[in-house]
Amino acid sequence: MSAYRTDEGARVLREAQTRTLEHWPVPNEQQYVPTPEGDTFVVVSGRMDAPPLVLIHGSGSSSAHWMDRIPFLAEHFRVYAVDVIGEPGLSAASRPPLASDTYARWLDAVLDHFELADAQFMGYSFGGWLTLDYAIRRPHRVSRMSLFCPMGVGKQKSGFLLATILLTPFGKWGQRKALSRTLGSELSRMPADRFTATSDQIRLVSKHFRYRTGFPIFTDENLRGLTMPIQVVVGDEDAMVDSAETASRLTSATPHAEVQVLPRIGHLLPSRPEHELEFLTREEQP
Repeated sequence: MSAYRTDEGARVLREAQTRTLEHWPVPNEQQYVPTPEGDTFVVVSGRMDAPPLVLIHGSGSSSAHWMDRIPFLAEHFRVYAVDVIGEPGLSAASRPPLASDTYARWLDAVLDHFELADAQFMGYSFGGWLTLDYAIRRPHRVSRMSLFCPMGVGKQKSGFLLATILLTPFGKWGQRKALSRTLGSELSRMPADRFTATSDQIRLVSKHFRYRTGFPIFTDENLRGLTMPIQVVVGDEDAMVDSAETASRLTSATPHAEVQVLPRIGHLLPSRPEHELEFLTREEQP
């Protein structure tokens, strides 16, 4: 089944992504990388001699997800913001099974294109799942990872879908409530113009795109094999994934991981430059 509901919907979302990228906040290069799953779109920012950092966004999103973080990340890293295949960005629409090594081979091709033997990774939601999957399958290529609300560790929730369906017909009030229940209270703290832009984008994607569900859960053995530095941030009011279980399993299986549960925060986490950079730029003791 196609990730898009119609060919016209795919065109609309690609055009929207292209317009958004015109506002990328720092100088950048935009490239199409050939991979076994089709061309993969990557936005590259930062000094050429800086350490590499690969950004993997969540489902129903694109590289534009990272635009608020790019200014401070690009000061320290050569940043590769990847449009995941099968998602509403500018990459190929290929959507292979999650329970295979296809995504690992896809990311191999992306890193090989840029001649990266390894890199640090930052992943959000489904992007967290992809990062964990890659680190489990290719531990030598992931030197460090920072994950936000990663799928695949705690159970995925489904109750938010019913709430969204019931509230959406009630105009802007219902849409705001539905978004707030799905993504969390961080939405209520957004300026009005940013909330409008965010909600408009989510409605556009929901109209034309089929979101992923049913992410495979990693085993304790999978998680115990992760020895690289790991930072994980979750919200205690996440309506999409069991954040308490995520924190508990990671703390148990990977005791070296730095796991933080943010109070009164849902699936949409605020950007925290100092906290994120402290981890990403830290020099590990030999």
